[in-house]
Parts: sequence; C-alpha cells; structure tokens
Amino acid sequence: MADSVPIRKTSSVFDQIKEMQDRIMRRAYEIFEHSGGAPGRDFENWAQAEREMVWRPALELSERDGVFQLEAAISGVEAKDIDIEVTPEDIMFTAQVRHEHRENKGTVHYCEFETGRMFRSIRLPKKINPDKVKAEFKNGLLRLTAEIAEESRGKKIKPEAA
Repeated sequence: MADSVPIRKTSSVFDQIKEMQDRIMRRAYEIFEHSGGAPGRDFENWAQAEREMVWRPALELSERDGVFQLEAAISGVEAKDIDIEVTPEDIMFTAQVRHEHRENKGTVHYCEFETGRMFRSIRLPKKINPDKVKAEFKNGLLRLTAEIAEESRGKKIKPEAA
C-alpha cells in the first residue's frame, strides 16, 4: 500500500532554493581555501560542494489528459521524512537522508549510500492548481499528480458565423 505524503502550498520556493545555493557556495569556498586558494577551479569547487551536500534523485515528468504526473526515485527515505511544496509554477521536494555504518556489519570496504539532503525542484511547463496535487510514496518511488490549471489548458473554439 502506498503512503500518502502531505503537500504544502507556498507562494514561492525561491527562498529555499536560495538557502541551498548559499550553503553550497559556503562549502565551495571551504574547498577553495582547503586547496590553497588556487584560482580557476570555481566550477570544480562548486560541483564538488553540490555533490557533497545535495542528492538529486532522478525524475520523470509527463502530461496526459490535463494532468502532470511526476515520478521520482527516492530510495532509502520514508514517506514521513519527505517535504513537498507546490506553487502554481513549481514543485519542490526535500528530505534529510541518513546512512550509518553499524558495528555489527563488520568492515565496510565500499559504500555509495549518501548522507545529507535530498533536494529537487522542477519548474513546470504549465501552471497547476496547487489545491489539486496529490502525492504517494511506495517502494522508493514518489508519484505526484497535479491537475493543470484551467487557464493553462488549450481550448478548441469554433468561429461564429457573422
């Protein structure tokens, strides 16, 4: 059975995006300082900081019959730990991801599990109705359905005879 995920309707997700960018920028500067302040590696420092701090799950956005369906692969997270915010133009989901090595596992020789923050924001090609967004989480797959707002849908009209 799929778990329902609560959705918050906000006026803007830009504050959280800005906060995340600021955290990445601070970490990139730490990397810059740690490497001796060598110029010309801005992009590499930023990319390393982003990889360290943010996990971006794979997603797919499709549209059918006036509804967007967004699927995101988010394994290792529980539904209660996923935060979803929607505006008419954006969908953003975040979660805190934790992975620990327990002593009863023995020696861990290799591990690619992430610890940090999962963060994904997507700008939608058409406006949605934030009141009609639903989310379910099952077997590591987050499924959101969002009804496209009436004013964003195309409409066929017939010309009237003059």
